[in-house]
Amino acid sequence: MTKKQKKMLTRILITFVLFAILFVCEHTGILTPLEGSFLLFLIYLVPYLVIGYDIIYKAARNISHGQVFDENFLMMIATFGAFGVGEYSEAVAVMLFYQVGELFQGYAVGKSRQSISDMMDICPEYANIEEDGVLQQVDPDDVEVGSIIVIKPGERIPLDGVIVEGESLIDTAALTGESVPRSAKAGDEIISGCVNGSGTLKVRTTKEFDDSTVAKILELVENASSKKARVENFITRFAKYYTPVVTIGAVILAILPPLILGGGWAEWIQRACIFLVISCPCALVISVPLGFFGGIGAASQIGVLVKGSNYLEAVAEMDTIVFDKTGTLTKGEFKVTGVQSEQLSKEELIELAALGEGYSNHPIANSIREAYGKELDLNRVTQTEEVAGYGMKAVIDGKTVLLGNEKLMKAEQIAYTGCKSIGTVVYVACDGAFEGAVVISDTIKDGAKEAIRDMKKVGVRKSVMLTGDRRQTAEAVAAEIGIDEVHAELLPGDKVAQVEALLAAEGEKQKLAFVGDGINDAPVLTRADIGIAMGSMGSDAAIEAADIVLMDDDVTKIASIVKIARKTLSIVKQNIVFALAVKAIVLAMGALGFANMWEAVFADVGVSVIAILNSMRTLHITKK
Repeated sequence: MTKKQKKMLTRILITFVLFAILFVCEHTGILTPLEGSFLLFLIYLVPYLVIGYDIIYKAARNISHGQVFDENFLMMIATFGAFGVGEYSEAVAVMLFYQVGELFQGYAVGKSRQSISDMMDICPEYANIEEDGVLQQVDPDDVEVGSIIVIKPGERIPLDGVIVEGESLIDTAALTGESVPRSAKAGDEIISGCVNGSGTLKVRTTKEFDDSTVAKILELVENASSKKARVENFITRFAKYYTPVVTIGAVILAILPPLILGGGWAEWIQRACIFLVISCPCALVISVPLGFFGGIGAASQIGVLVKGSNYLEAVAEMDTIVFDKTGTLTKGEFKVTGVQSEQLSKEELIELAALGEGYSNHPIANSIREAYGKELDLNRVTQTEEVAGYGMKAVIDGKTVLLGNEKLMKAEQIAYTGCKSIGTVVYVACDGAFEGAVVISDTIKDGAKEAIRDMKKVGVRKSVMLTGDRRQTAEAVAAEIGIDEVHAELLPGDKVAQVEALLAAEGEKQKLAFVGDGINDAPVLTRADIGIAMGSMGSDAAIEAADIVLMDDDVTKIASIVKIARKTLSIVKQNIVFALAVKAIVLAMGALGFANMWEAVFADVGVSVIAILNSMRTLHITKK
């Protein structure tokens, strides 16, 4: 719980204790001598102000800003009406119940939701500047354009710039989604937010931190947040119409009949106050949040965190779902998926490639050695040389072995057979003769295909994949798992633009969800109607920007959440219809003088109990 929520819980407990004491005293006759006195009013005013002072303040503040009719005003006017007719306990109880409902929902939303500003934690906290041969850590904000910074292996690149010294592999997955790290050398541009892999780099900065790639991504998130079409809380929408109607109705009931019929002001004012008490939406303010809270609890039971009831409501209307690729639909793990050999056997080719990559820390090298699966005799390797942007040269058993891409084969004038397989291809040549190729590719997540199939079954009309990876790879993945539409080779800003276009094509009652895991996905997660992030392997930025988090990264659970959301919404709507129907009947009876305050209170409490019991059904919604 947050400090604010703990404070509210304390207020609720204090009010409950005071209310319980007063309730006992009232029904044992202790307070009977004080009936009708100002002292009794003051006694009940104490717990009322303890629990409701913030509601009164918000209502007054909103009125001063021109926003008269909202749920705070309704609670204030209803409880003031109860005080006006001497039903002090009802006023306290109504406000208490309302705050309990608000705490329920607030706790569900605030448990994991943090400010988007927390995303700054993923940005580099420092930049290394060399002074007199000693590295000094400085704030990236303090680094001027043209400065030389040093980036050690494993560090996140703090600023955009150009490499002036050193070679390395740059992991760009966080920004572009590209699965394979890129080789970088002197003269190459690099962008902030990427991770330096194998070598130390000296970089001349070309942008200030405020203009850097990471800063721009954070800005995208903030801007997207302001444009996001969030689903309004039901109570707010309901109060927009309900509150002015019942308030105006109470005023008319208090004034018009005496003017027309003459006399009887006290009687009609009392009826108006009864009307206001009856109109108190106690059943709704408790049952509606409790219903959604139960749905959120059902989701948590299957390992899915929903950050608010409005997102659960939006999921029930989800029509289009958009996926990132790497880390979402694929594992982000590289394995040898194919071997194309010429003269050697496949086992001999893998062994030769593993020996050639024996000293490399490149992810591709690791996957080749893993595919070989045996202990390597690196004594057979007498010389290795990494050719930046091309591959490796090695001397194995006295023979010159080449391992690399098409550019290496062409540069060394090797006659090779092109490989059309999807993935990263490592061509192998020995003493000038082409020996074959090894294909390394990312692997599709278990259940990804089933997830797309299940979502179509629950009525999700369209599935889309957005990725920074190469088009050929992206289309192959999409075809295998059944994605309807693919957009590849995208930067973070491009992803936002694609989502904007998809949102524009959606109907008013249709919602779009985006599923992602990296910092590059944060702006899109925020812009979509529903942002869904990977909780286990996802970045902090994605998790904080998302509305729903899959704690175990299992995308098959998205269809289950749709089912839970729709069942929850169905139960909530049942409560709304039931509560409003009963309210309408009793309101009519009160206006006609057939209902007194006790009947009004009974009807309000009775409806609340039934609605709450119905809401508790959401706690038992299962994955099935």
